[in-house]
Amino acid sequence: MVVGVAARVRGTRLPCRRVRAVISILMLVSLVACKRPAYDTATPDAALDAAVAMVQQGQAQQLPGLIEIEARDVTFEDGVTEASAIAEVKVKAGDMLARLLRVAQGLRDRFPKEVEREVKAATKKSARSTRDFTVAILADPAAWLAAQRPRITATDLGDGTAALSLDGDPLLAGVLTMVQTSGGWRFRVPVELVRDNQYWPDTRHEWSVIASMMLAVEHALVDFQRDLDGGKIASLDAASTRVGRLVGESVVVQSIIYAAMKRPEAAAKDAAEAPAQPAAK
Repeated sequence: MVVGVAARVRGTRLPCRRVRAVISILMLVSLVACKRPAYDTATPDAALDAAVAMVQQGQAQQLPGLIEIEARDVTFEDGVTEASAIAEVKVKAGDMLARLLRVAQGLRDRFPKEVEREVKAATKKSARSTRDFTVAILADPAAWLAAQRPRITATDLGDGTAALSLDGDPLLAGVLTMVQTSGGWRFRVPVELVRDNQYWPDTRHEWSVIASMMLAVEHALVDFQRDLDGGKIASLDAASTRVGRLVGESVVVQSIIYAAMKRPEAAAKDAAEAPAQPAAK
């Protein structure tokens, strides 16, 4: 492709410097594209395997692409559609997950024996504590996901949807399912169940706050990685505590902003649903 474009460019009167610049840009784009491998999602099981492979291959930024969130056919005041707003959130979520993988690699390099011990403990069925899971996911998300994959089953229901189960029981009480799309199978967020929830984003600004929340978490992970590289983290336990505090503070701040935006809407909804009071005599 690059050679063909270069040949056409040579036939113009563009300066050689500009020709070289165009070719360089096209080559760079080609290289970047090659760094984003395609994954098979033709079946529910293939999509599950793809999610694990993305993490194992350092492509966690592609994970949000496996999530299907049905957007309304609406355009906000600034001309942005809800589909575009959701896409922005997915991009920010992907950047956050990619940063998490880099942090996990740093922890493995710094505390290899502790990481190995914690991952082994968390991958056993008897290890059910939140602390075990949190530390294992933070230290080696790829190993943790690979260990969980055999426990998850996808059952194609034959109607373009699939049910998910964990150890034979419905995953998340059956709320999380899969759906077949034109691009393959995706994990489906039940928008019809959560749309009426007063905290589901409905406006351009609310979706932007959700995207900002992802960005804030990514920045918190950057701060943590700086501390880790600077030798300020003494152990894996200290690392999990530090990450929890940094991420928690970031999420709390964004959540307060989001709640403040939704409060008038919630009050209006409560007023509309309240039973009419009899007129005073």
